[in-house]
Amino acid sequence: MSWSKLGIACMHGLAKLPLPVLRGLGRVLGNVLYVVAVPRRKVALRNLELCFPEKTLAERKAIAKESIVVFCQTFLDRSWLWFGSEALVRSRVQLTGAVHELEGDTPTIVFAPHFYSMDAGGLALPLNTAREFTSIFATNPDPVLDAWFMAGRQRFGNVRMLNRADGVKPIISVLRKGGLLYLLPDMDYGKNDSVFVPFFQVPETATIPSLSRFARLGKAKVVGLYNRMTPKGYVAEMTPAWDNFPTDDHIADTARMNRELEAAIRTMIPQYYWVHKRFKTRPDGQPSLYQ
Repeated sequence: MSWSKLGIACMHGLAKLPLPVLRGLGRVLGNVLYVVAVPRRKVALRNLELCFPEKTLAERKAIAKESIVVFCQTFLDRSWLWFGSEALVRSRVQLTGAVHELEGDTPTIVFAPHFYSMDAGGLALPLNTAREFTSIFATNPDPVLDAWFMAGRQRFGNVRMLNRADGVKPIISVLRKGGLLYLLPDMDYGKNDSVFVPFFQVPETATIPSLSRFARLGKAKVVGLYNRMTPKGYVAEMTPAWDNFPTDDHIADTARMNRELEAAIRTMIPQYYWVHKRFKTRPDGQPSLYQ
């Protein structure tokens, strides 16, 4: 049996554990990972330094440590999210806020940034609407893990997973038919197609303008979905549709997206994906921020 298959088999077993026990196991694993995963710890600390220079080093270390703990806890929670019964998932995953935005057939883009709870939010939507639901994810290089991730994300509702390599046409087609697009555009995807706009204290952060672009091409409204881990499970909070979005200025729209994200992050700083090199891509001639 491969390591991937063994890991998935273990997740079947973990799905049966009481949630407090599973979260405790995740905390132990996270505390160990904070010590041994030196490169990721350094990335998290550097990101926090760039975004929150007003905080002390001790404060940033505490946030980074808690962030890696949450990373481990939410990863282990995929056991019951993807193997638990529908009744169990419904009891632990709540969709709150402006849920009325899901009614009707207005093309809708759900801006779902990379909080560690993003997969819980990805299940909250198809559990609460019958509308066609599309999301874009990069494939995992391990085919066994990739199949597990895809199956877990499509286990409820009318969900279609698209590869980024599939291009724009199927995305716009879904929107124009009145579907939902679950979009996670807040990572550093390199210089191609990116614009440089402010994010926290970094004035030139490479950001893809896909939210503005897809909203304009699909004639779609945009709502935010901010997914939070809680002691009882997860809460996915939906915002009202953004006013005056998109505009004719995709750069201004992308800067606004980052401002909306900043406000959400400040409500649960450790739960954001700080282990990613968000500021890796720099404008021509500017040095790396991770040296």
